[in-house]
Amino acid sequence: MKITIKPKKQVLIKFVVLLAIMVGYFAYLSYKYDIVTGGFAAALSWSFFVLCTPIADAGFLLDFPLRLLFGIRMIASEIGVWVIAISLNLFALFSAPHYYDTTLLTQILHKVLTQPYPYWSIILLSCGGTFLSIRFGDELMDVLHHKDRSFFHSHQFKHEIILFVFFVLSLFFYYELISSLGIDTNISGL
Repeated sequence: MKITIKPKKQVLIKFVVLLAIMVGYFAYLSYKYDIVTGGFAAALSWSFFVLCTPIADAGFLLDFPLRLLFGIRMIASEIGVWVIAISLNLFALFSAPHYYDTTLLTQILHKVLTQPYPYWSIILLSCGGTFLSIRFGDELMDVLHHKDRSFFHSHQFKHEIILFVFFVLSLFFYYELISSLGIDTNISGL
């Protein structure tokens, strides 16, 4: 007997698991510091994943569920995610920079934000990579929902291959920049 889970239910399960991780992280930081510091540290850590990773991972909390449940294009919700992340960091940088001292992620984020050259390129590459991955996701959802059946037979597919190559190159340059921050990417020592 094969058990199948509907896509909407899978998304809901993934969303709940990711939300539980975020709430758990907030609870841990609130316990370690205090509720305000823990909240800021958790929010800044979330913004690190928005601004400093070239895929829409932090936006997954909103983008994919909103697309599946309400049909809102992921590109629109991801723009909102970026506006929130940038606003949060502008507030923290100018009003409460001490919150960046709480975790390794927030310390790295602070270094990226306060050293324009070369680290703002991490944000630019992350922005490009994120919005390209969102575009692929939106188009894949369109194809899966039969809104664009001729996608793979159109000339646009060649354009998508070029964008995919650009995405892969962005990931390569992103990795090189992250390595220059002095972060050990080998997790075997954990």
